[in-house]
Amino acid sequence: MTSPAPSNREANYTLALLLLAYILSFIDRNVMAVLIGPIREEFSISDFQYSLLHGFAFSMFYIVLGLPIARLADRQNRKIIISIGIFCWSLMTCLCGAAKSFTALFATRIGVGVGEAALSPAAFSMLSDLFPRDKLARALSIYSLGITLGGGLAYVVGGAAYAWFASMGEVRLPLFGDVSAWQMTFIAVGAPGLLLTLLLAVLKEPVRQQTQTSTELGVEPDASLASVLAQLRQHWLAYLGVMGSLSLLAILGYGTMAWYPEFLIRTFDLPRHSAGTQFGMIFLIAGSLGTVAAGWCVQPLMIRGYEDAPVRIILAVALLWLIPATLGPLASSATVALLAAVPIVFCLNAYYGVGVAALQFITPNRMRAQISALLLFMTNFFGLALGPSAVALLTDYAFRDDALLYASLATLPVLVCPAAAALAAVSLRAFRRAQVPV
Repeated sequence: MTSPAPSNREANYTLALLLLAYILSFIDRNVMAVLIGPIREEFSISDFQYSLLHGFAFSMFYIVLGLPIARLADRQNRKIIISIGIFCWSLMTCLCGAAKSFTALFATRIGVGVGEAALSPAAFSMLSDLFPRDKLARALSIYSLGITLGGGLAYVVGGAAYAWFASMGEVRLPLFGDVSAWQMTFIAVGAPGLLLTLLLAVLKEPVRQQTQTSTELGVEPDASLASVLAQLRQHWLAYLGVMGSLSLLAILGYGTMAWYPEFLIRTFDLPRHSAGTQFGMIFLIAGSLGTVAAGWCVQPLMIRGYEDAPVRIILAVALLWLIPATLGPLASSATVALLAAVPIVFCLNAYYGVGVAALQFITPNRMRAQISALLLFMTNFFGLALGPSAVALLTDYAFRDDALLYASLATLPVLVCPAAAALAAVSLRAFRRAQVPV
């Protein structure tokens, strides 16, 4: 049975609020990328230790809690789950500004990850109930703009905020005491999320749309864990192609996001604010274009008979990304490196939205939050936890020189892009067979 479709106004308003939440989540998680120098200096830590703060501390609970929270999202009120998550991560981002030790900052970064684990699985499920299949890939690509807009603003706003607070010197705040410029930056980017919580709390929970009855699909109404596992086993190659390729590309994506501005600083002596602002603007513009362009390509390809269009796009992105991602860090000047960042960032953001849409095409309604959470688990384990650390490990232990960060960035795409393309290619036929009937 199919419930009455929501109005376009309701669907678009919900999409706008979820997009704003996703933007803030990426600002809060990625603002550390422009604070590498001050944080390393404050706590006297290495690149690898910093990477633990940026990636591992955030991701260790983000990827684990996403799975049980997604089970709640498949059964309970999703907008309440999202509202609680936004409040939690925003508060913990502000508390990063109170950290006086490496351990304290590590703990608050864990808290940011705990809160953000509540957003995307529930959001994916909500959007799949608000938009019909022919418009879902575009809606999810618009939602995925949060990655580029939030990631770009993290560099632009974070760099500008740090420069402004640095010009003020140390500030004394109630409850926080004396705080430095990098701590004030955390507080400034975390506070807006506390206000967004109120808007999400009054949002209407969409009615769950069922494409087929549970009996026809052989799926329990509440999608038990056994049913989810049976679905994954039955179509294992289709899910492996999507989740595996996205996970490998996430290593390169998060590694690039975490270290490309620092590469510009170390290799070409760009001022920290300038590197953050310029890379951030590229991320905003080229990244957003990549996200939207990939999402908009799905429907025309499907009209032409390519039922596996999302996976074909992932395959193409993996192959196209390899060249600029390898050559960009080897550039002879900051100008060339920044020009190379345009196609790098375009590809970095082109694959994820269509990958999420691909999962919705092959997953029954009551399983979508849980299987989306599994995708987030994999992409964030490989991407967030391993991406920044993979670059740092190459720098610290393979090349053994902070100045050779560029070599680490150039090596990573050679390792991951061909493997991601291969996984996508071998799963095309299985993906076509696995699609859930409309």
